[in-house]
Amino acid sequence: MKNFTQQLLKIIFVLVIFSITSCGNKKQKTPPPQKIPVVTVLQRDVPIYKEFVGQVYGQVDIPIRARVSGFLEGIHFEEGSRVTKGQLLYTIDQQPYQAQVAQEMSKLAEAKTGFVKAQSDLERIEPLAKMNAVSKSDLDAARAQYDAAKAYVNAAEASVRLAKIQLGYCFIKSPINGVIGKTNAKVGEFVGKDPNPVILNTVSKLKNVRVEFFLSESDYLMLARAYGQNTNEMRKTKLKESKAKEGKLELILADGSVFKHKGRIDFIDRQVDPSTGSILIQASFPNPDRILRPGLFAKVRAELYVDSNALLVPQRSVAEVQGKHSVFTVQDSLVHFTAVKVGPTVGDMWIITGGLKKNDKVVLEGLQKVKEGMKIIPDVTTFKSKSEIIKNLNNQ
Repeated sequence: MKNFTQQLLKIIFVLVIFSITSCGNKKQKTPPPQKIPVVTVLQRDVPIYKEFVGQVYGQVDIPIRARVSGFLEGIHFEEGSRVTKGQLLYTIDQQPYQAQVAQEMSKLAEAKTGFVKAQSDLERIEPLAKMNAVSKSDLDAARAQYDAAKAYVNAAEASVRLAKIQLGYCFIKSPINGVIGKTNAKVGEFVGKDPNPVILNTVSKLKNVRVEFFLSESDYLMLARAYGQNTNEMRKTKLKESKAKEGKLELILADGSVFKHKGRIDFIDRQVDPSTGSILIQASFPNPDRILRPGLFAKVRAELYVDSNALLVPQRSVAEVQGKHSVFTVQDSLVHFTAVKVGPTVGDMWIITGGLKKNDKVVLEGLQKVKEGMKIIPDVTTFKSKSEIIKNLNNQ
């Protein structure tokens, strides 16, 4: 019995020593607080933008058409170059039309000969009719012949003018000053009728460009309220109050750069397309350097309104789970899980509409490393945004 008691005491002693050692090890393995980067919630007046995909057109795009059919004889311009109003662009074989002019001229000469004869007959019969030397019916017949011959001359002259107009169409000239594109027909082709190209080329004015884009019904109403109370104010009040001022629209090009000149709305279609639920909007942009060319796709960025005293946090600070958004705030070095309400994004930041206040501190990076109640060493840093909008706000 005594041996059993001694063995039991030894086992209890070993367990106590093991327990004390384990507790000591646990205390030694407790990690120190981590250094976590945090940022301060910003408060700024933020302009809210929306982007729409649009296509660029020239200020004026005039298609060059062959108004008569025939073989193309000459091309008198350099493709892609500037042309002036009245400059000769194309010539079409004139021989068939010269022959038509000659034919109509001969008909005119014949008509004039008949007119001279009818006039002389009338002049001879009129004195005789006064003396009752000829019957009244002969006089009426002479007058009718005279009127018919005169009308025939007028018709022949009109035919000559038409033939000369057709001949003139063989010389195709530029209707405006602008830039001409690539020709759709070569010398020797028969033009003016399908399947050969009816539109030979296009001349565009590029000092200003038009950008067309479509808005949904809700976007249109929002944009209309941003620019005026109704479409008439959009056209008149906002756009014509100062022609010297640039508009509110920005153009984002395919390479991501923002075009340096701003534009303004100058056309709104009369109705919403019922098949697509969208409405056509046209904006104009200055293009003094002729950088923009017709056919380019670009995004039109419109300022809808300004959100006063908006709270901003970096997008990377916000976590989303099943449509619920949250951030980790830091107070007295302790991390707290905070549910927030978010608004629109602005560049690489998010507008917070609820759950935060100005100068709160939120975790910037390492969201997976922190949890509720965790003690950290907050490393207050400045978030360097890559968005030009945010950079401009920080410079204000």
